[in-house]
Amino acid sequence: MKAIKTASKTAYYKMSSFIFLYFFTWSSSFGLYALWLGQKAGLDSVSIGTVFAINGVFAVVMKPVYGYIMDKIGMSKSLLYFVVLVSALMAPFFIFVYQPLLNSHLMVGIIVGALYLSLGWYAGVAASESYADRFSRLYHMEFGQVRMWGSLGWALAASFSGVLFNLSPAWNFGLSSATSLVMLMVLLSLKIGDEELKNNDVISQQKIVFSDVILLLKNRKFWMFSLYVAGVAWMMFVAEQQFSRYFVTFFDTKEQGNAWYGYLSTVQSGLEFLMMMVIPFLVNYFGAKKSLLLVGALVGLRLIASGLTHDPLLISIIKPFYGLEIALLLVSVFKYIAEHFSKRVNATMYLLGYQAMIYVGSIVVAPPAGYFYDRIGFEHTYLIMGGIALCFTLISAFTLSACHSLRSGTPVPAVQVEVETIGMEREKV
Repeated sequence: MKAIKTASKTAYYKMSSFIFLYFFTWSSSFGLYALWLGQKAGLDSVSIGTVFAINGVFAVVMKPVYGYIMDKIGMSKSLLYFVVLVSALMAPFFIFVYQPLLNSHLMVGIIVGALYLSLGWYAGVAASESYADRFSRLYHMEFGQVRMWGSLGWALAASFSGVLFNLSPAWNFGLSSATSLVMLMVLLSLKIGDEELKNNDVISQQKIVFSDVILLLKNRKFWMFSLYVAGVAWMMFVAEQQFSRYFVTFFDTKEQGNAWYGYLSTVQSGLEFLMMMVIPFLVNYFGAKKSLLLVGALVGLRLIASGLTHDPLLISIIKPFYGLEIALLLVSVFKYIAEHFSKRVNATMYLLGYQAMIYVGSIVVAPPAGYFYDRIGFEHTYLIMGGIALCFTLISAFTLSACHSLRSGTPVPAVQVEVETIGMEREKV
Protein backbone atom coordinates (compact mmCIF):
# COMPACT_ATOMS: atom_id res chain seq x y z
CA MET A 1 0.00 0.00 0.00
CA LYS A 2 2.83 2.36 0.90
CA ALA A 3 4.57 1.58 -2.42
CA ILE A 4 1.36 2.42 -4.33
CA LYS A 5 1.00 5.70 -2.42
CA THR A 6 4.63 6.61 -3.15
CA ALA A 7 4.13 5.81 -6.85
CA SER A 8 1.02 8.02 -6.89
CA LYS A 9 2.95 10.93 -5.39
CA THR A 10 5.77 10.50 -7.88
CA ALA A 11 3.32 10.46 -10.81
CA TYR A 12 1.59 13.55 -9.40
CA TYR A 13 4.86 15.46 -9.10
CA LYS A 14 5.86 14.58 -12.66
CA MET A 15 2.44 15.44 -14.13
CA SER A 16 2.42 18.73 -12.22
CA SER A 17 5.95 19.47 -13.45
CA PHE A 18 4.87 18.85 -17.03
CA ILE A 19 1.90 21.20 -16.71
CA PHE A 20 4.10 23.81 -15.00
CA LEU A 21 6.71 23.70 -17.78
CA TYR A 22 4.10 23.73 -20.55
CA PHE A 23 2.49 26.92 -19.30
CA PHE A 24 5.86 28.47 -18.46
CA THR A 25 7.00 27.77 -22.01
CA TRP A 26 4.06 29.45 -23.67
CA SER A 27 3.71 32.31 -21.18
CA SER A 28 7.29 33.32 -21.92
CA SER A 29 6.31 34.17 -25.50
CA PHE A 30 2.60 33.84 -26.21
CA GLY A 31 1.59 35.93 -23.19
CA LEU A 32 2.75 38.99 -25.14
CA TYR A 33 1.51 37.80 -28.53
CA ALA A 34 -0.80 40.76 -29.22
CA LEU A 35 1.97 43.21 -28.28
CA TRP A 36 4.40 41.35 -30.56
CA LEU A 37 1.95 41.52 -33.47
CA GLY A 38 1.43 45.25 -32.98
CA GLN A 39 4.83 46.54 -31.88
CA LYS A 40 7.24 44.14 -33.59
CA ALA A 41 5.35 42.74 -36.58
CA GLY A 42 3.78 46.17 -37.21
CA LEU A 43 0.15 45.08 -37.66
CA ASP A 44 -2.84 47.37 -37.02
CA SER A 45 -5.95 46.50 -34.99
CA VAL A 46 -7.91 45.15 -37.97
CA SER A 47 -4.99 42.96 -39.10
CA ILE A 48 -4.48 41.69 -35.57
CA GLY A 49 -8.18 40.90 -35.39
CA THR A 50 -7.81 38.98 -38.66
CA VAL A 51 -4.85 37.06 -37.22
CA PHE A 52 -6.90 35.95 -34.23
CA ALA A 53 -9.87 35.12 -36.46
CA ILE A 54 -7.83 32.83 -38.73
CA ASN A 55 -6.07 31.39 -35.69
CA GLY A 56 -9.57 30.61 -34.49
CA VAL A 57 -10.47 28.82 -37.74
CA PHE A 58 -7.48 26.51 -37.43
CA ALA A 59 -8.13 26.01 -33.71
CA VAL A 60 -11.75 25.05 -34.38
CA VAL A 61 -10.55 22.41 -36.85
CA MET A 62 -7.65 21.06 -34.79
CA LYS A 63 -9.27 20.94 -31.35
CA PRO A 64 -11.92 18.32 -32.23
CA VAL A 65 -9.24 16.30 -34.03
CA TYR A 66 -7.06 16.37 -30.91
CA GLY A 67 -10.11 15.49 -28.78
CA TYR A 68 -10.98 12.50 -30.94
CA ILE A 69 -7.38 11.31 -30.83
CA MET A 70 -7.33 11.69 -27.03
CA ASP A 71 -10.46 9.55 -26.67
CA LYS A 72 -8.92 6.96 -29.02
CA ILE A 73 -5.56 6.66 -27.27
CA GLY A 74 -6.75 6.98 -23.66
CA MET A 75 -3.77 7.69 -21.39
CA SER A 76 -1.13 7.26 -24.11
CA LYS A 77 1.29 10.21 -24.23
CA SER A 78 1.92 10.15 -27.99
CA LEU A 79 -0.11 13.30 -28.71
CA LEU A 80 1.62 15.16 -25.87
CA TYR A 81 5.02 14.23 -27.33
CA PHE A 82 3.99 15.87 -30.60
CA VAL A 83 2.79 19.01 -28.82
CA VAL A 84 6.09 19.29 -26.93
CA LEU A 85 8.14 18.94 -30.12
CA VAL A 86 6.09 21.70 -31.78
CA SER A 87 6.69 23.92 -28.73
CA ALA A 88 10.45 23.31 -28.96
CA LEU A 89 10.43 24.86 -32.46
CA MET A 90 9.07 28.19 -31.19
CA ALA A 91 12.27 30.25 -31.46
CA PRO A 92 13.23 29.29 -35.04
CA PHE A 93 9.60 29.52 -36.16
CA PHE A 94 8.83 33.01 -34.81
CA ILE A 95 12.22 34.52 -35.68
CA PHE A 96 12.98 32.97 -39.08
CA VAL A 97 9.55 32.05 -40.46
CA TYR A 98 6.57 33.82 -38.89
CA GLN A 99 7.70 37.46 -38.64
CA PRO A 100 9.37 37.55 -42.09
CA LEU A 101 6.20 36.12 -43.67
CA LEU A 102 3.94 38.60 -41.86
CA ASN A 103 6.10 41.46 -43.16
CA SER A 104 6.39 40.23 -46.73
CA HIS A 105 3.32 38.04 -47.41
CA LEU A 106 0.74 38.89 -44.76
CA MET A 107 -1.94 36.30 -45.53
CA VAL A 108 0.57 33.49 -46.03
CA GLY A 109 2.20 34.40 -42.73
CA ILE A 110 -1.16 34.49 -40.95
CA ILE A 111 -2.11 31.02 -42.26
CA VAL A 112 1.25 29.42 -41.49
CA GLY A 113 1.24 30.98 -38.02
CA ALA A 114 -2.31 29.79 -37.38
CA LEU A 115 -1.36 26.21 -38.23
CA TYR A 116 1.70 26.26 -35.98
CA LEU A 117 -0.07 27.91 -33.04
CA SER A 118 -3.03 25.55 -33.32
CA LEU A 119 -0.80 22.48 -33.20
CA GLY A 120 1.33 23.77 -30.33
CA TRP A 121 -0.88 26.02 -28.23
CA TYR A 122 -4.56 26.40 -29.13
CA ALA A 123 -5.23 22.67 -29.47
CA GLY A 124 -2.11 21.68 -27.54
CA VAL A 125 -3.14 23.33 -24.28
CA ALA A 126 -6.60 21.75 -24.54
CA ALA A 127 -5.06 18.31 -25.01
CA SER A 128 -2.72 18.89 -22.05
CA GLU A 129 -5.56 20.00 -19.79
CA SER A 130 -7.78 17.12 -20.88
CA TYR A 131 -4.96 14.68 -20.10
CA ALA A 132 -4.41 16.35 -16.71
CA ASP A 133 -8.13 16.06 -15.95
CA ARG A 134 -8.10 12.33 -16.69
CA PHE A 135 -4.91 11.89 -14.72
CA SER A 136 -6.33 13.63 -11.65
CA ARG A 137 -9.51 11.53 -11.73
CA LEU A 138 -7.50 8.31 -12.14
CA TYR A 139 -5.62 9.17 -8.96
CA HIS A 140 -8.79 10.44 -7.19
CA MET A 141 -7.57 14.03 -7.01
CA GLU A 142 -9.16 17.31 -7.97
CA PHE A 143 -8.18 18.58 -11.41
CA GLY A 144 -7.31 21.95 -9.87
CA GLN A 145 -4.59 20.30 -7.78
CA VAL A 146 -2.71 19.50 -10.98
CA ARG A 147 -3.75 22.44 -13.18
CA MET A 148 -2.78 25.01 -10.52
CA TRP A 149 0.89 24.36 -11.33
CA GLY A 150 0.22 25.56 -14.85
CA SER A 151 -1.01 28.83 -13.38
CA LEU A 152 2.17 29.09 -11.34
CA GLY A 153 4.29 28.42 -14.44
CA TRP A 154 2.43 31.12 -16.36
CA ALA A 155 2.83 33.56 -13.45
CA LEU A 156 6.56 32.93 -13.06
CA ALA A 157 7.26 33.45 -16.77
CA ALA A 158 4.99 36.52 -16.91
CA SER A 159 6.92 38.14 -14.06
CA PHE A 160 9.88 38.81 -16.34
CA SER A 161 8.58 38.21 -19.89
CA GLY A 162 7.75 41.92 -20.33
CA VAL A 163 11.30 42.89 -19.41
CA LEU A 164 12.75 40.32 -21.84
CA PHE A 165 10.35 41.56 -24.52
CA ASN A 166 11.66 45.13 -24.14
CA LEU A 167 15.21 43.81 -24.67
CA SER A 168 14.25 41.60 -27.62
CA PRO A 169 11.43 39.09 -28.26
CA ALA A 170 14.16 36.68 -29.40
CA TRP A 171 14.99 36.16 -25.71
CA ASN A 172 11.40 35.14 -25.04
CA PHE A 173 11.29 32.67 -27.91
CA GLY A 174 14.70 31.21 -27.05
CA LEU A 175 13.64 30.62 -23.45
CA SER A 176 10.45 28.89 -24.64
CA SER A 177 12.34 26.49 -26.88
CA ALA A 178 14.83 25.68 -24.13
CA THR A 179 12.17 24.88 -21.51
CA SER A 180 10.35 22.70 -24.05
CA LEU A 181 13.35 20.36 -24.04
CA VAL A 182 13.16 20.10 -20.24
CA MET A 183 9.44 19.42 -20.59
CA LEU A 184 10.20 16.56 -22.98
CA MET A 185 12.50 14.96 -20.40
CA VAL A 186 9.76 15.14 -17.75
CA LEU A 187 7.18 13.64 -20.10
CA LEU A 188 9.50 10.77 -20.97
CA SER A 189 9.80 9.90 -17.27
CA LEU A 190 6.02 10.06 -16.55
CA LYS A 191 4.37 6.67 -16.12
CA ILE A 192 0.75 5.84 -15.22
CA GLY A 193 0.47 2.93 -12.78
CA ASP A 194 -1.22 -0.31 -13.87
CA GLU A 195 -3.35 -0.22 -10.71
CA GLU A 196 -4.92 3.10 -11.75
CA LEU A 197 -5.70 1.84 -15.25
CA LYS A 198 -7.56 -1.26 -14.05
CA ASN A 199 -11.34 -1.04 -13.70
CA ASN A 200 -11.37 2.75 -13.60
CA ASP A 201 -14.34 5.06 -14.18
CA VAL A 202 -12.34 7.53 -16.25
CA ILE A 203 -11.20 5.77 -19.43
CA SER A 204 -13.85 3.94 -21.43
CA GLN A 205 -13.01 0.36 -22.40
CA GLN A 206 -15.08 0.85 -25.56
CA LYS A 207 -13.17 3.36 -27.66
CA ILE A 208 -14.84 6.25 -29.43
CA VAL A 209 -16.03 5.85 -33.03
CA PHE A 210 -17.20 8.59 -35.38
CA SER A 211 -20.87 7.76 -34.79
CA ASP A 212 -20.37 8.81 -31.15
CA VAL A 213 -19.44 12.30 -32.37
CA ILE A 214 -22.63 12.42 -34.46
CA LEU A 215 -24.70 11.43 -31.42
CA LEU A 216 -22.94 14.08 -29.35
CA LEU A 217 -23.89 16.73 -31.91
CA LYS A 218 -27.52 15.58 -31.68
CA ASN A 219 -27.53 15.94 -27.90
CA ARG A 220 -29.56 18.97 -26.72
CA LYS A 221 -27.24 19.38 -23.73
CA PHE A 222 -24.32 19.89 -26.12
CA TRP A 223 -26.00 22.86 -27.79
CA MET A 224 -27.25 24.43 -24.56
CA PHE A 225 -23.72 24.27 -23.18
CA SER A 226 -22.40 25.73 -26.46
CA LEU A 227 -24.90 28.60 -26.12
CA TYR A 228 -23.37 29.47 -22.76
CA VAL A 229 -19.88 29.36 -24.27
CA ALA A 230 -20.98 31.63 -27.12
CA GLY A 231 -22.42 34.28 -24.83
CA VAL A 232 -19.97 34.25 -21.94
CA ALA A 233 -16.67 32.62 -22.93
CA TRP A 234 -16.59 34.36 -26.32
CA MET A 235 -16.79 37.77 -24.66
CA MET A 236 -14.28 36.77 -22.00
CA PHE A 237 -11.56 35.48 -24.31
CA VAL A 238 -12.01 37.84 -27.27
CA ALA A 239 -11.83 40.84 -24.95
CA GLU A 240 -8.60 39.47 -23.47
CA GLN A 241 -6.94 39.03 -26.89
CA GLN A 242 -6.16 42.72 -27.30
CA PHE A 243 -6.58 43.85 -23.68
CA SER A 244 -2.81 44.39 -23.43
CA ARG A 245 -3.05 47.08 -26.14
CA TYR A 246 -5.79 48.86 -24.18
CA PHE A 247 -3.92 48.47 -20.90
CA VAL A 248 -0.70 50.16 -22.10
CA THR A 249 -2.65 53.31 -23.10
CA PHE A 250 -3.09 54.09 -19.38
CA PHE A 251 0.66 54.69 -19.01
CA ASP A 252 3.03 57.40 -20.19
CA THR A 253 5.12 55.10 -22.41
CA LYS A 254 4.59 51.74 -24.10
CA GLU A 255 7.66 50.35 -22.35
CA GLN A 256 6.23 51.25 -18.95
CA GLY A 257 2.88 49.73 -19.92
CA ASN A 258 4.56 46.56 -21.22
CA ALA A 259 6.44 46.08 -17.95
CA TRP A 260 3.38 46.70 -15.78
CA TYR A 261 1.30 44.36 -17.92
CA GLY A 262 3.87 41.65 -17.25
CA TYR A 263 3.86 42.34 -13.51
CA LEU A 264 0.06 42.25 -13.30
CA SER A 265 -0.07 39.11 -15.44
CA THR A 266 2.06 37.57 -12.69
CA VAL A 267 -0.43 38.70 -10.06
CA GLN A 268 -3.28 37.39 -12.25
CA SER A 269 -1.66 33.99 -12.66
CA GLY A 270 -0.80 33.92 -8.96
CA LEU A 271 -4.46 34.52 -8.15
CA GLU A 272 -5.38 31.77 -10.62
CA PHE A 273 -2.91 29.44 -8.86
CA LEU A 274 -4.43 30.12 -5.44
CA MET A 275 -7.98 29.82 -6.75
CA MET A 276 -7.24 26.47 -8.40
CA MET A 277 -6.63 25.07 -4.91
CA VAL A 278 -9.94 26.27 -3.43
CA ILE A 279 -12.30 26.58 -6.42
CA PRO A 280 -12.94 22.78 -6.71
CA PHE A 281 -14.45 22.79 -3.22
CA LEU A 282 -16.58 25.83 -4.09
CA VAL A 283 -17.82 24.18 -7.30
CA ASN A 284 -18.57 20.93 -5.45
CA TYR A 285 -20.56 22.86 -2.87
CA PHE A 286 -22.68 24.99 -5.22
CA GLY A 287 -22.64 22.75 -8.29
CA ALA A 288 -21.12 23.22 -11.74
CA LYS A 289 -24.15 25.03 -13.19
CA LYS A 290 -24.29 27.75 -10.53
CA SER A 291 -20.53 28.14 -10.78
CA LEU A 292 -20.78 28.66 -14.55
CA LEU A 293 -23.44 31.33 -13.98
CA LEU A 294 -21.18 33.03 -11.44
CA VAL A 295 -18.43 33.14 -14.07
CA GLY A 296 -20.81 34.87 -16.47
CA ALA A 297 -21.68 37.51 -13.88
CA LEU A 298 -18.01 38.15 -13.09
CA VAL A 299 -17.06 38.43 -16.78
CA GLY A 300 -19.86 40.88 -17.54
CA LEU A 301 -19.12 43.11 -14.54
CA ARG A 302 -15.34 43.10 -15.16
CA LEU A 303 -15.71 44.13 -18.80
CA ILE A 304 -18.17 46.89 -17.93
CA ALA A 305 -15.85 48.15 -15.17
CA SER A 306 -12.92 48.09 -17.65
CA GLY A 307 -14.90 50.26 -20.04
CA LEU A 308 -15.92 52.79 -17.40
CA THR A 309 -12.56 53.43 -15.74
CA HIS A 310 -9.91 55.92 -16.85
CA ASP A 311 -7.60 55.39 -13.89
CA PRO A 312 -4.40 53.31 -14.29
CA LEU A 313 -4.73 52.15 -10.66
CA LEU A 314 -8.28 50.86 -11.16
CA ILE A 315 -7.51 49.11 -14.45
CA SER A 316 -4.53 47.50 -12.67
CA ILE A 317 -6.85 46.23 -9.93
CA ILE A 318 -9.38 44.93 -12.46
CA LYS A 319 -6.83 43.10 -14.63
CA PRO A 320 -5.96 40.22 -12.22
CA PHE A 321 -9.61 39.19 -11.75
CA TYR A 322 -9.31 37.40 -15.08
CA GLY A 323 -7.31 34.76 -13.17
CA LEU A 324 -10.25 34.11 -10.84
CA GLU A 325 -12.59 33.77 -13.81
CA ILE A 326 -10.26 31.32 -15.59
CA ALA A 327 -9.94 29.07 -12.53
CA LEU A 328 -13.69 29.04 -11.84
CA LEU A 329 -14.60 28.51 -15.50
CA LEU A 330 -12.13 25.69 -16.15
CA VAL A 331 -12.99 23.65 -13.06
CA SER A 332 -16.73 24.17 -13.63
CA VAL A 333 -16.50 23.10 -17.27
CA PHE A 334 -14.70 19.83 -16.50
CA LYS A 335 -17.14 18.98 -13.72
CA TYR A 336 -20.15 19.87 -15.87
CA ILE A 337 -18.89 17.66 -18.72
CA ALA A 338 -18.10 14.77 -16.36
CA GLU A 339 -21.65 14.90 -14.96
CA HIS A 340 -23.59 15.19 -18.22
CA PHE A 341 -21.58 13.41 -20.94
CA SER A 342 -20.28 9.87 -21.49
CA LYS A 343 -16.65 9.19 -20.57
CA ARG A 344 -16.18 7.71 -24.05
CA VAL A 345 -16.52 11.22 -25.54
CA ASN A 346 -15.06 13.14 -22.59
CA ALA A 347 -12.06 14.64 -24.39
CA THR A 348 -14.04 15.19 -27.59
CA MET A 349 -16.73 17.07 -25.68
CA TYR A 350 -14.15 19.27 -23.98
CA LEU A 351 -12.19 20.06 -27.14
CA LEU A 352 -15.24 20.35 -29.41
CA GLY A 353 -18.02 21.67 -27.18
CA TYR A 354 -15.84 24.02 -25.14
CA GLN A 355 -12.42 24.64 -26.65
CA ALA A 356 -13.43 24.65 -30.33
CA MET A 357 -16.55 26.69 -29.59
CA ILE A 358 -14.37 29.30 -27.89
CA TYR A 359 -12.44 29.78 -31.11
CA VAL A 360 -15.55 29.94 -33.20
CA GLY A 361 -15.86 33.15 -31.19
CA SER A 362 -12.51 34.31 -32.54
CA ILE A 363 -13.83 33.81 -36.06
CA VAL A 364 -17.16 35.51 -35.42
CA VAL A 365 -16.35 38.17 -32.83
CA ALA A 366 -12.63 39.06 -33.11
CA PRO A 367 -12.75 40.92 -36.49
CA PRO A 368 -15.75 43.15 -35.60
CA ALA A 369 -14.26 43.65 -32.13
CA GLY A 370 -11.02 44.86 -33.76
CA TYR A 371 -13.08 47.18 -35.99
CA PHE A 372 -14.96 48.63 -33.01
CA TYR A 373 -11.74 49.10 -31.03
CA ASP A 374 -10.55 51.47 -33.75
CA ARG A 375 -13.99 52.96 -34.48
CA ILE A 376 -15.55 53.63 -31.06
CA GLY A 377 -12.66 52.78 -28.74
CA PHE A 378 -11.87 49.98 -26.34
CA GLU A 379 -14.01 51.53 -23.60
CA HIS A 380 -17.33 51.46 -25.44
CA THR A 381 -16.59 48.06 -26.99
CA TYR A 382 -16.01 46.53 -23.57
CA LEU A 383 -19.28 48.01 -22.30
CA ILE A 384 -21.13 46.27 -25.14
CA MET A 385 -19.32 42.98 -24.60
CA GLY A 386 -19.97 43.05 -20.86
CA GLY A 387 -23.69 43.60 -21.48
CA ILE A 388 -23.79 40.63 -23.86
CA ALA A 389 -22.09 38.38 -21.27
CA LEU A 390 -24.65 39.31 -18.61
CA CYS A 391 -27.54 38.74 -21.03
CA PHE A 392 -26.37 35.23 -21.96
CA THR A 393 -25.73 34.40 -18.31
CA LEU A 394 -29.40 35.10 -17.59
CA ILE A 395 -30.47 32.91 -20.53
CA SER A 396 -28.16 30.08 -19.39
CA ALA A 397 -29.83 30.04 -15.97
CA PHE A 398 -32.77 28.42 -17.77
CA THR A 399 -30.96 26.39 -20.45
CA LEU A 400 -28.04 24.69 -18.63
CA SER A 401 -28.80 21.34 -16.98
CA ALA A 402 -28.94 20.98 -13.18
CA CYS A 403 -25.77 19.70 -11.49
CA HIS A 404 -24.91 17.90 -8.29
CA SER A 405 -24.54 20.26 -5.34
CA LEU A 406 -23.37 19.42 -1.83
CA ARG A 407 -25.33 22.42 -0.59
CA SER A 408 -28.70 21.30 -1.93
CA GLY A 409 -28.06 17.57 -2.24
CA THR A 410 -29.00 17.58 -5.94
CA PRO A 411 -28.42 14.03 -7.24
CA VAL A 412 -25.68 13.34 -9.77
CA PRO A 413 -27.13 12.81 -13.28
CA ALA A 414 -27.28 9.19 -14.34
CA VAL A 415 -24.37 9.30 -16.75
CA GLN A 416 -24.14 5.50 -16.77
CA VAL A 417 -27.66 5.31 -18.20
CA GLU A 418 -26.58 7.74 -20.89
CA VAL A 419 -23.51 5.58 -21.64
CA GLU A 420 -25.69 2.53 -22.12
CA THR A 421 -28.11 4.50 -24.28
CA ILE A 422 -25.31 5.81 -26.47
CA GLY A 423 -23.97 2.27 -26.76
CA MET A 424 -27.33 1.08 -28.14
CA GLU A 425 -27.80 4.15 -30.32
CA ARG A 426 -24.37 3.95 -31.95
CA GLU A 427 -25.25 0.48 -33.30
CA LYS A 428 -28.10 2.07 -35.21
CA VAL A 429 -25.97 4.85 -36.75
